Amino acid sequence: MKTDSDLKAIVAYLKKQHVLSMCVGDAQSLWCANCFYALNEAEMTLYMLTDHGTRHGTLLAQYRHVAGTISDQTITVSLIKGVQYSGEMTVLSGPQADEARKLYTSRFPLAKIASTPIWQLRLDEIKFTNNKLGFGTKLSWVREAGNTPERV
Repeated sequence: MKTDSDLKAIVAYLKKQHVLSMCVGDAQSLWCANCFYALNEAEMTLYMLTDHGTRHGTLLAQYRHVAGTISDQTITVSLIKGVQYSGEMTVLSGPQADEARKLYTSRFPLAKIASTPIWQLRLDEIKFTNNKLGFGTKLSWVREAGNTPERV
């Protein structure tokens, strides 16, 4: 059962992290990439920079649906935390890109000099594993069709 407290815990975790792993493609051309991201909490989207010429950028032109992870790096099982997600990628342009880039560069100021396209990952489903709450504890969130979540 998803709750507002699940969403709040997920958002708090996403705010503390800064790198995601993303997989894109089909069975013959599947590829993964790591990207720095900035969270748009109100929209439950992530912004990232990537060039169209990268392998994952080329695949994103064909396959917008992605899945991936965001995780801590710990060897202690009781401290494991991490997110699995699925969603849809879109390259942004115009005023939407300008606003996304402002949010992204507020988190990563060095990116102000980059002319790399900015992308939006609309998060559609999230499973957050948090062993600090008890071994194997899972919190979840699913975007309701046609809805943007309210600010948490």
